[in-house]
Amino acid sequence: MNKTLDVIIVGAGSAGLAALREVRKRTQRFVIINDGPWGTICARVGCMPSKTLIEAANAFHRRGTFEEFGIRGADQLTPDIPAVLRRVRRLRDGFVASTVKATEELGKRAISGRVRLLAPDRLEVNGVELRAHKIIIATGSRPVVPTSWNSLGKRLLTTDTLFEQDTLPARMAVVGMGPIGVEMAQALSRLGIKVAAFSGSQTVAGLTDPQVIAVATDLLGSEFPLHLGEKAELSAVSDGVQVRAGSTEVVVDSVLAALGRRPNIDDLGLETLGIPLDQRGMPPVNPSTMQVADLPIFMAGDANDQAPLLHEVADEGYIAGINATRSTSICFTRRIPLAIVFSDPDIAVVGSRFQALDHAKTLVGEVHFDRQGRARAGQRNKGIQRLYADAGSGRLLGAEMCAPAGEHMAHLLALAIDRSLTVQELLRLPFYHPVLEEGLRTALRTLAAQLPTVSESDLTMCGAFNTEALD
Repeated sequence: MNKTLDVIIVGAGSAGLAALREVRKRTQRFVIINDGPWGTICARVGCMPSKTLIEAANAFHRRGTFEEFGIRGADQLTPDIPAVLRRVRRLRDGFVASTVKATEELGKRAISGRVRLLAPDRLEVNGVELRAHKIIIATGSRPVVPTSWNSLGKRLLTTDTLFEQDTLPARMAVVGMGPIGVEMAQALSRLGIKVAAFSGSQTVAGLTDPQVIAVATDLLGSEFPLHLGEKAELSAVSDGVQVRAGSTEVVVDSVLAALGRRPNIDDLGLETLGIPLDQRGMPPVNPSTMQVADLPIFMAGDANDQAPLLHEVADEGYIAGINATRSTSICFTRRIPLAIVFSDPDIAVVGSRFQALDHAKTLVGEVHFDRQGRARAGQRNKGIQRLYADAGSGRLLGAEMCAPAGEHMAHLLALAIDRSLTVQELLRLPFYHPVLEEGLRTALRTLAAQLPTVSESDLTMCGAFNTEALD
């Protein structure tokens, strides 16, 4: 390829494929380059295989409620871990295949190889130099693993390797209690594995509200030992791996490192762009355009380390794909922040986080699900939801929760925040009975009680009845 291309996309993950869809609408003078397996992080090692494992774990864990429901014989059930993992891989392979289809038909325009930037309009791959008017960097991420831990060999797992195991050992430690760590620690424990969880932080799953953190850690800690606030140190011993954190010391068969993911920008050649890089080696990226400084380069997805969530990553890919085919970039308004952890109960953060609020101007409403009717009927009566509203206008600002059906209520709240709805306006909407969302209404009513009364009822007033129509 001696001619200058319109666009080169580097990376074929969720962001790269979203960019590809937009680029292909506008030009055929492009290539997409990928280093390593084709198929998205989400499909291969992230969202989808992890949720498949979680579903199996929760199905088995459900046996603990059978006696209460009058169903006998739960103690006869056992998990077949190899069969569970085979199903995870079978479904995973299907998810991956669907993402690979997007690039299979591209022929020579899909290139496997490692890229190094040479200038803002040039790069090298497989010893060949390519030029383009615009370049999109969407190189994804990889698990964070301290270098010293690599000496543990096969006893050290990450989500990149966990789902490839034929079976799982009897004792495991999970180090890191962010979203991935919380999900996997609970799932592994529910499958009958003896799990010990560790985190150097005092919080879990990205929560910032102290009361929600307290409930979440109490519920998780009732299922497996949860050690927070001390950095974990690992060392190989004769019968496994020793994990030390403060005064806590346990020996396990293997360790799942869940310390987050690191952008794949090493040796990419970002230093050749002629712009300052931060201490992590990251260039400045405009979140509204995905453009790197004022260069003809765009950076999307996990590679820019801004919002490593699939819906955000896909949006960034679309934005980069559109702007890479324009003479001038368009600014896009990003969606309301939404993060969900698929634990039980669900953990979710919507809109403004508790720690980011001006608490002098913010009202808080909450509900505990211990006594909530539908939750009790389903043996799901645990958790808390906290809502935040502007004290002056009553407009909903955000929420944090560890609550049943949290993944669904979080979407309702995101919609409400996006539409700038007030607490009173939300209370005018119908809440069916009996549903878990009645808990959300309880939290809204605790907020409404702190606001000026605007009506005698949640219902909107209408005019006087037109008696003349009866004459």
